[in-house]
Amino acid sequence: MSARRFSLRVDGIPVEAAPGQSILQACDAAGVYIPRLCDHPDLPPAGHCRVCICLVDGRRACACTTPAAAGQVVLNDTPELQDERRAMVELLFIEGNHYCHFCERSGDCELQALGYRLGMSVPRWPYLWPRRELDGSHPDVFIDHDRCILCSRCIRASRLEDGKSLFGFEGRGIRMRLKVEAEGHLDATALAAADQAVRVCPVGCIGVKRTAFRVPRGMRRYDQTPIGADIEARREPLKD
Repeated sequence: MSARRFSLRVDGIPVEAAPGQSILQACDAAGVYIPRLCDHPDLPPAGHCRVCICLVDGRRACACTTPAAAGQVVLNDTPELQDERRAMVELLFIEGNHYCHFCERSGDCELQALGYRLGMSVPRWPYLWPRRELDGSHPDVFIDHDRCILCSRCIRASRLEDGKSLFGFEGRGIRMRLKVEAEGHLDATALAAADQAVRVCPVGCIGVKRTAFRVPRGMRRYDQTPIGADIEARREPLKD
C-alpha cells in the first residue's frame, strides 16, 4: 500500500482506497459490489435512490456520497440491509408501471436485474397503477414516463456531459416526475439520440427509436450473469 492509500473494512474484508474516493468507488475497485441505481461512473453522485445505503461505523450512509476514510467499518451485505434494498426496489415497481414481460429493455434493465439479484418476487404493497404518458414526439427518441425511476441520471448527464440542461424534476413526493425543460414536448428540445442523457438511463424510460430488440433476448447484459458480476470479477481471491 502506498503512503497515501489507506484501508477500511467492508463486511470484514480489507478494502484499499485512495484519497477522494467514495466508499462505493473503493469497493468497486476492490471487487465488492454494493447495489445502486442512480449512480453512474461517468456522473457525479446524487444519492437519490438510497439503494447503496450501508452501515458506516454503525450509522446508515449512502456509499456513493460518503468519502472513504481510514479505519472505517462498513457493513454492506446483511439480511437487514438487503431487505431494506428489496423494499426500495419494490416501491419503485409499485409506484410506476413496469411491464417487464414485454418491455424492450428486459434483460438490459438495471431495475429488473437488481430485483432479481435481491430476490424480489411479489411486492409487499399493492400496485398504484398511475396514469403516465409516453412522449413520442421526437423523431429519434421517446420518453416512457411509466418506466421512470427518478434517478436523475439524465438530468446530470444533460447538464454536465451534453451541455444542454434539457431535463428536470417537477412536483414532490409521490407526484414527482421527470420534466422536459421546454415548452411542449420532447420535439421542442435539442436532444439527440447520441446524447449521454439518453445512454445513461438505467431502465426503459428514455430510448432510441428503431433500435428495439436488436440484441436478442438471452444475449443481453443480465441474461447470463447477475448485475454486479463485472465488479465482483475484479476481486482478488483470498490468500491461504
